[in-house]
Amino acid sequence: MDNIIKIVLADDEELFRKGIYFLLQREKNIEVVFEASNGAEIIDYLKTCETQPDIILMDLKMPGINGVEATKIIHKEFSEVKIIALTSYNTKSFIANMINVGAVSYLVKNASPSEMVETINEVSKKGFYYNDTVLEVIQDDIILSGNKSNKSAFDDEFLTSREREVLTLICQQLSTNEIAEKLFISSRTVEGHRTNLMLKTESKNIAGLVVYAIQNKLLLTDEL
Repeated sequence: MDNIIKIVLADDEELFRKGIYFLLQREKNIEVVFEASNGAEIIDYLKTCETQPDIILMDLKMPGINGVEATKIIHKEFSEVKIIALTSYNTKSFIANMINVGAVSYLVKNASPSEMVETINEVSKKGFYYNDTVLEVIQDDIILSGNKSNKSAFDDEFLTSREREVLTLICQQLSTNEIAEKLFISSRTVEGHRTNLMLKTESKNIAGLVVYAIQNKLLLTDEL
């Protein structure tokens, strides 16, 4: 079958990890290609494997290199690999920290199997997936941090009208193909606009673009 999503499972609790493994192996479009019990094992695997995985399900609390540190390293050295935080910690500080260091989604371990599969599929399709809880944390993080952008999104010399349109649709979690269809442009053009947006706003990830859009009142929080 084409478009198989290759997954790495990282969790030091073997019983839990095996449970996730057997659950995911039942999905026709998902293949677990490696299991790890700490961050060092994942990084070693990424350095030696012939084909990079698409997604890592990353536990936060692991011995040696923990999930947070591993995410930082992987986000920097293997930026194409998407990381979904999978943890029992549901506090706002943990969520905000993982998103800031490069996780593209956040799953709590008491999530339902269907939620996990949906998250994996959404991340595979869009490159990220933020549920309502994560979006709320991102918004709260802006308010608490008091971050201010240096440029105004309404400065015509900074963001073009098309870039604002693409940014708004990205924040609404539309995929590249969905944005292309909505704006009657090619997927490659959308990707080009997204790259420009990341560079112009100095955003490291989609969360950064969401933060930028809210800060500059490009969209209301209830539009997310």
